[in-house]
Amino acid sequence: MPGMEAPHRDLNSWILDLVRSNRSGVPVGLPSICSANRFVLEAAMQQAQRDDSVVAIESTSNQVNQFGGYTGMTPDGFARFIRTIAGLMNFPLHRVLLGGDHLGPHVWQDEPSESAMAKARELVGASVRAGYVKIHLDASMRCVDDPRDEKGGLAPKTITERTADLCEAAESAYLESPEVRPAPVYVIGTEVPPPGGENAGAPALSVTSPADVEETLRLARRAFAARGLERAWDRVVAVVVQPGVEFGDSTVLEYDRGKARDLSRYIAQNWHVVYEAHSTDYQTLRALKEMVEDHFAFLKVGPWLTFAFREAVCALEAMEREWLSAARGVRLSGLSETLERVMLENPKYWIRYYRGDEASQRFARKYSYSDRARYYWPHPAVQESLAVLLKNLSDRPTPLTLLSQHLPNQYQGVRAGRLSTSPSELIRDKIMEVLDLYAAACGRGTR
Repeated sequence: MPGMEAPHRDLNSWILDLVRSNRSGVPVGLPSICSANRFVLEAAMQQAQRDDSVVAIESTSNQVNQFGGYTGMTPDGFARFIRTIAGLMNFPLHRVLLGGDHLGPHVWQDEPSESAMAKARELVGASVRAGYVKIHLDASMRCVDDPRDEKGGLAPKTITERTADLCEAAESAYLESPEVRPAPVYVIGTEVPPPGGENAGAPALSVTSPADVEETLRLARRAFAARGLERAWDRVVAVVVQPGVEFGDSTVLEYDRGKARDLSRYIAQNWHVVYEAHSTDYQTLRALKEMVEDHFAFLKVGPWLTFAFREAVCALEAMEREWLSAARGVRLSGLSETLERVMLENPKYWIRYYRGDEASQRFARKYSYSDRARYYWPHPAVQESLAVLLKNLSDRPTPLTLLSQHLPNQYQGVRAGRLSTSPSELIRDKIMEVLDLYAAACGRGTR
């Protein structure tokens, strides 16, 4: 499919070609993987290798920043982490597209705007120097000393001026770093939930109006021009809007193309860019395809992938208990209990998100679509339990009858000779069930 083959030129040109193809009516797009989970990243590279395409991996400002973020990684450290995984997966580095999501003052919005923006500029510059190509500039959040506009937020003019300020920092970092190639491309616009998602439930959403898109682009173009950033403006490839998709603990708001028809028509007729859609997790294949056809060419996905990872790991743990609980000399992983204990000991990543009584919260910690458990997998105790689980089922492979019970699709893959019973391979394949939907929606082949 045009626009999705592995690039023979730089990634900058590849993205611009994809945007032009999508705008011309070719239903191609790009999933952007927002995760630092090793199994998710391995699966994404495996899927892109199979489809001979690019893998786009993005880190958010609270996940990765110059102070380490919640992963403990700086942009340069995250880039090295991705390169290491690519090497282990034999995936070509020239097909790894690094991106930064919600790069701006979000992490420091409790500070005065001057210091928050100074740190945001530093983050954007560090991301570009680390080799990030796709940069989402997000200055939509109010800092502690910012007045509210008539809608209770930050004035659009202030947002766009700060967006241009961040772009200037990115361009300076690029021009001052001759080893950094290609030039960054930019995504602007902010009509999405903050990094990490909404606090609770799936709110009633309104699709962004064409008038609001027009104002965003008009103000941004003027702000870029005022700073002499016309060349950077030519590399703005997408604007973030709300297409009417979101998910909560147990609900998914599915894309309704009828409600987004005016939005789709506007971008096709008036500007050179496409849309980027956030929170596309848990959408159906039909909805994802329709979004790409309607010029939502960039589809962000994250929690759904770690949700699938959790499903696979829990299935493996269930098999471990069935298969090895009576085996001599075997210490069971106790992974679910370890994860629950760690989440209770440090509730800051889920406490504002999960409502209800103790039983409801316990259920949400494990099964919620928002998958706040994803913040706890890097914890040393959880990693140790996961390592025990993987070793147990590597040393004593699960019987196929048990695999059929808990991971029936992967059982079929083993029977067909496509998979082994390696637990790591089974996990990756479970994650690829989700990635396959995005690949199909974005114009790639399926297995």
